[in-house]
Amino acid sequence: MTHETAIPSTIPTVPSPPAAPAIARPAAPAARKGIDPRYLSAGFATLILVAGQFGAGIVGGYERIAVSLACAVGAEIVFSRWLRGIWPNVASAYISGISIAILTKPTPGVLWPFVVGALMAITSKYVLAYKNRHLWNPTNFSVSAMLLLAPEVYAVLSIQWGNSAWMVAFIWVWGFLVVKRARVLHITLTYLASFVALSALRSWILGERFWTEVAPVTGPMYQLFMFFMVTDPRTIVSRRKWQYVVVVLVAVVECAIRTLHRADWPWLQPLLTAPPLFALAIVGPIALFIELKWFPPPPRR
Repeated sequence: MTHETAIPSTIPTVPSPPAAPAIARPAAPAARKGIDPRYLSAGFATLILVAGQFGAGIVGGYERIAVSLACAVGAEIVFSRWLRGIWPNVASAYISGISIAILTKPTPGVLWPFVVGALMAITSKYVLAYKNRHLWNPTNFSVSAMLLLAPEVYAVLSIQWGNSAWMVAFIWVWGFLVVKRARVLHITLTYLASFVALSALRSWILGERFWTEVAPVTGPMYQLFMFFMVTDPRTIVSRRKWQYVVVVLVAVVECAIRTLHRADWPWLQPLLTAPPLFALAIVGPIALFIELKWFPPPPRR
């Protein structure tokens, strides 16, 4: 009797060679977030301040920068911890503090406008809010309110910047880079186109030269407005088509203020100190409130 080797029920498989290490595929570019627009704006504001100080001496004293920043950042931390229980990202407060320092016309030996302006800007974020969104751009609200409440002692920097070609070019180049990166370039360009078109209308109505009417937009104050305030991501409506509508309305209201400057209406005179700021302070919050109440923004993707 021969001994037969039992045939296994399953045929042994040849051991597989060790698996080659998986080649790391480049991760599918997960939604490139890029740099937070607030940091871009903060850097841009700082560059403008430095350039303005070296080019035109707009600050009038570095203690004003320190006071504006300290009050804005300090108020942001206090309000956020007190009302929300969290440590805030102070980039927005930094921008507000720098903007107050840039836009407030310095009076020798007077610091309180920088203190009150910075505190008012940050307070507005927490008080004048709806559905967890502040309705006014903080700097826009602060400067507009100060111009109305204390016109005898408060003014906005304008011609003090000068209109040197290098300063204008500097702000335009950096401004376009910032708003393009933040994906709000269309808002700036729409405002610019609207302002130019309405300047032509205003020159026809008032009998002024076109270039006289369009000249303000070449100044640094207007450029700060176009690149900072009217494009503020937290206070613009979310839908792109409505962004066009709102920014055109801002330009129209500003044009109305400028066109009516010859009317003998006392209530209108304070608005002539800064027409674009007041136009945004009127139109922007109304548009944002309407959207938040009746047309909630679509969910973010």
